[in-house]
Amino acid sequence: MGHVTLVGAGPGDPGLLTVKGRQAIAAADVIVYDRLVGPEILALMPNHAEQIDVGKRSCHHPVPQPRINEILLEKAREGKNVVRLKGGDCFLFGRGGEELELLAENGIDFDIIPGVTSALAVPAYAGIPVTHRDFTSSVHIITGHAKKNGELHIDFDALVRHGGTLVFLMSVTSTPNILDGLMQAGMSPDMPAAMVERGTLPRQRKLVATVGTLAQRMREANISSPAILIVGAVCALSDRFDWYDTLPLHGVTVAVTRPRQRAGTLTDRLRALGADVISYPCIETQDIWPNMPVVEALASLEQYSWLVLTSPAGVDTLARLLDAAEMDARSLAHLKLAVIGAGTAKKLQERGLRADYIPDVYDSVHLAEGLIRLVRDGERVLLLRAEIGTPELPALLSEACVSFDDVAIYRTVYRNERSEELAKLLARGEVDYVTFTSASTVHGFVGSLPADTDLTKFTALCIGPSTQKAAQQAGMKTITAANATIDAMIETLRADCAAADI
Repeated sequence: MGHVTLVGAGPGDPGLLTVKGRQAIAAADVIVYDRLVGPEILALMPNHAEQIDVGKRSCHHPVPQPRINEILLEKAREGKNVVRLKGGDCFLFGRGGEELELLAENGIDFDIIPGVTSALAVPAYAGIPVTHRDFTSSVHIITGHAKKNGELHIDFDALVRHGGTLVFLMSVTSTPNILDGLMQAGMSPDMPAAMVERGTLPRQRKLVATVGTLAQRMREANISSPAILIVGAVCALSDRFDWYDTLPLHGVTVAVTRPRQRAGTLTDRLRALGADVISYPCIETQDIWPNMPVVEALASLEQYSWLVLTSPAGVDTLARLLDAAEMDARSLAHLKLAVIGAGTAKKLQERGLRADYIPDVYDSVHLAEGLIRLVRDGERVLLLRAEIGTPELPALLSEACVSFDDVAIYRTVYRNERSEELAKLLARGEVDYVTFTSASTVHGFVGSLPADTDLTKFTALCIGPSTQKAAQQAGMKTITAANATIDAMIETLRADCAAADI
C-alpha cells in the first residue's frame, strides 16, 4: 500500500507554505490539488509526479467530494506516495476529515501537515490583530457558507453575547445576511467590520467599514471570492497597523525569467517588497556530455594559464564534468580564474575557489578587454561557456591575438509550460515588468510565446547593456540596471515604479 499526506497549502502567499509541506510536495508520486492553491505553489510540483486537478473551489465542485476520496484511495492502493494539496488548512472547513475516513476504513497509512489558515493570516496581512487585550480576548471562526436554500445555520445571539472577534470564511455571497443577523441579535451597526479580498496576495483589497455599511461598500467595490469577513472592534486598527499594502512594490506584477534553479533570490526579494511575482523560467541548461572537446581540454589543462567562466551555470557544469573525469579542483591549481561578474564569482567561491579577475562592468566586452591586458605572451586561455555564447568575447580576443580555445560545456534550452497563461496576462496588460538577467533569457522568453504576442505592453528590466540590446531588438521598451547585480536591478525597478507612481 501507498501513503497519503494531507497538506495545507496556506492562504495564497507561497512564502506561507510550510517547510514540511514543501518537502512533501517534492517527494510526491501523485498530487491531488484544488484550484484555490496558488499557481506559485503548484509550480513546485515535480515533473515526475502525476498531477490531478479536482477543481474544487467555493460553490463549484466539478469533481464531487466522494470521488476525490476514491481517487486518494485508488492511488494509494497503487503503492503511490500521494499528496492531497488543499488551500488553507486541511481541517478548518476543508473536509480533510471526510477524506481520511475512507482511507482509515481501508487501512491506508496517512499523515497530516497543517497549513497556515486564512482565518488568521488574512486579517494579519490586513493589519487586523484578531485578539488585542484592549479590545477582545477571543476569536471565533465561522463558516459563512449557506445551504442550497440560502439558509444560514449560525447562532447570532451567541456570537454577539460572547463579544469576540468574528471571522467568517466562505462568506462573500452571504455577507449581507450575516450582517443583518448580527444586528438583529443586538450588535451595534457602528461596530467596525472589514472585508479582505484575495488576502495575503499582492492584489489584496480590503474594505474597512461598519456592520451597518459594509454590505453596501462591498456592492460598490464589486468584491468577489475568495474573501473573508471580519467583525469586531479590532478592525478599527487596520489602517494604523497596515504593513502589507504599504510595501514599495505592492500592486506591481513582475515576471521573472531566470532559470528555475537560480530564480529564488530575485523572486524572494521582489515578493518581500510586495510585488506579485510570476515565476517564468524559460531557459534550462543541459550539460553537453559526452563531449570530446571537453575531455581533450581537461586532459591537457597544463597548457592553459587562464580559465574563463561566463555564468554561474558554467561553474556548476564544470564541477560535474571534473567529477565525470575523476578530477577535482586541485586540477585547476595552476590556473588563474576569470569570471564575467559577481554572480559567477560567488558561485565559484561556493566551490572553494576565488576569481583572479572580475571586470568592473559585467559583460563580455569588458571581460575581453581585461583579459587582453592581463594575458601575457605565450599564455593560453580556456573559455568554458554555453554552446551559443555571445560572439564579442572570442572576437575581441582573436583581434588582440590572444591564444585561446572556446569550448562549449552546456547548451541552453528554451521552454516553459505556462506560456499560454502568460501570453493571456500580457495581452490584458496585467504584467508591469519582465526581468531579464541575460540575452539568453530574452531569447527564451520571446521563443516560448506565440509569435503574435505584443511585447510592448510591459517594461523589460535588464541586468546589463547586452541584455538590453537583445530586449530592444525584440521590440521591448527597457530599463537597465546601473550595475549588473540583483541589487541594482531591484533599485532600478523601485525607482521606475516611483517615477511612474505605480
